[in-house]
Amino acid sequence: MNVQSKPAAEPAIPFDHARVDRIMEEHGLDVLVATSKHNVSWLLGGYKFIFFSAMDAIGHSRYLPMVIYEKGRPDRAAYLANKMEGHEQQVKPFWTPNFQAGFWGSVDTAEQAAAYLKSLDLGGARIGIEPSFLPADACKVLEAAIGNKQLADATGALERMRAIKTPQELALLREASERITDSMLATFAGSGEGATKGEIVERLRREETDRGLQFEYCREVMSTDSGGNYHGYIGDLCRMAVLGEPDAELEDLLADILDVQTVAIAQAVAGRLGADVVTAGEEALKAKAHIAPFTDFFAHGMGLISHEAPFLMTNHPVAYEGVDAGRPLEAGMVISVETTMLHPSRGFIKIEDTVAIHEDRAELVGDRGRGWNRGAI
Repeated sequence: MNVQSKPAAEPAIPFDHARVDRIMEEHGLDVLVATSKHNVSWLLGGYKFIFFSAMDAIGHSRYLPMVIYEKGRPDRAAYLANKMEGHEQQVKPFWTPNFQAGFWGSVDTAEQAAAYLKSLDLGGARIGIEPSFLPADACKVLEAAIGNKQLADATGALERMRAIKTPQELALLREASERITDSMLATFAGSGEGATKGEIVERLRREETDRGLQFEYCREVMSTDSGGNYHGYIGDLCRMAVLGEPDAELEDLLADILDVQTVAIAQAVAGRLGADVVTAGEEALKAKAHIAPFTDFFAHGMGLISHEAPFLMTNHPVAYEGVDAGRPLEAGMVISVETTMLHPSRGFIKIEDTVAIHEDRAELVGDRGRGWNRGAI
């Protein structure tokens, strides 16, 4: 085996490995082979290799980092990395006791993964992979070496692992939301009559970048729905602005949306069912018959990616099942709650909030600018 080992020492594991082991047991998995950027990053404590931050493609193949974790045996965990990541190991060593940085593509990484898995002598162990993030050529290598019957889909297990955020993760999500809010408010204040959509989006991109965020997207103008990435964690909010002063109807319409948000968010407390948040929001919206026909309520989990556990609604709008609707919310989960109005004469009005779940309360992060913000005149 050509896998380098660090000197014997207590590994600084960046996640609750007892909880990870328990989830693996519940899903019938003995080993994880993580290949998605977000799960590799989570298992490595937030690490991302900057060289491939924008694109995975290189030569005829692609960057394919792999973290291998055996249930109950963190001492046998391995990180298989690109050749250039040897420098990363020298500067800030990875926690995995086994590390190999000698690969340039998907096939050579998979060949090393297969060899390492065989060296563990696991017999008929169930090996969890990420089918949506494992290229066909790499998957064929693993199937040929290990056998298709031993490979299982670990997507659900990994989603469960990431669902409960640590205090450090919550701090990053909080910071992402605050910086996005600051960026939106600065963009509103600096965008006046005559500004084009492209100019406003570019201004928001600069505002977010200047605040240390990785700009993700901006969907609407003067209804700014934007996500920013801070150390891998996404803040996802929507705020409104108007040139001049909002009239009474605009004030009332936004107040209606905020009413729906408030009712739904009040249910986002540990122990309440995920469905309680959805039902409260939908019932509050239904009671407002003057806006319900053209207004939509939606809630979803978030963290390293914009739709992750808890999954609260089915195919609304993203294609997945709301498998967590009937499960209690847990402290450390983070959800997005959003109410969107497509008014027939006043246009698009929306508020989206990021909410952290606690034992005794729901915490709105980035809880500013939720009324009508004023654009530059």
